Amino acid sequence: MALTIFPADQRGTADHGWLKANFSFSFGNYFNADNTQFGMLRVLNDDTIAPGVGFGTHPHDNMEIITIPLEGGLKHKDSMGNEGVIGFGEVQVMSAGSGVLHSEMNASTTEIAKTLQLWVFTEKENVAPRYDQKSFALEDNKNRLLTVVSPHDKQSEGSLWVYQQTWFSLGIFEAGQEFNYELHHQNHGVYAFLIEGEIEIDGQKLHKRDAAGITQTAHFKIKTNSESKILLVEVPMS
Repeated sequence: MALTIFPADQRGTADHGWLKANFSFSFGNYFNADNTQFGMLRVLNDDTIAPGVGFGTHPHDNMEIITIPLEGGLKHKDSMGNEGVIGFGEVQVMSAGSGVLHSEMNASTTEIAKTLQLWVFTEKENVAPRYDQKSFALEDNKNRLLTVVSPHDKQSEGSLWVYQQTWFSLGIFEAGQEFNYELHHQNHGVYAFLIEGEIEIDGQKLHKRDAAGITQTAHFKIKTNSESKILLVEVPMS
């Protein structure tokens, strides 16, 4: 197994006043030639958005976009006619396809919103844009991983789907838990992002917002040293 740790404090950052962002990979004005993507995972942005503001209407195309709220609510509106608010426990997917316009605003005028947004390269270009969102009972399913996103042709029961051979798993675990993750394909890797807590992977400790890139293995074990919220993103490496 090959394991690379990505400490939280080595991420790229931006502070626009209304937006405080941390970039796991090169994004915007942050560029790191050695860290532009992890396989088909191109973006993992960890955003804190001030009350009443957000990202105005802007375009996307040919990218699978997954948004995971961590705190507060995010109001979405797009050119396909979708409009609504998502909060913690919900996941949103958007296949930008041939092109879509959307906006993302903090739904509250008094409280901050915290979100993760991830972009995965698509395996099908110029498809008709599509949108979906779903609530997952993370708090009611402690100590297990829930598959929240899976491939369009291998959709896991109850999950959202995208046009890529990727699996997104979320879980809340109590301290002292151990579990195995089995990869779906031998040429895949897993980007493990620790939202909260402390865990160990192959004896290496991760703390809040640290990440690990895991390749060259069919499975690995995670041990939780404290209550932890974990995101695992399995993607093709080429």
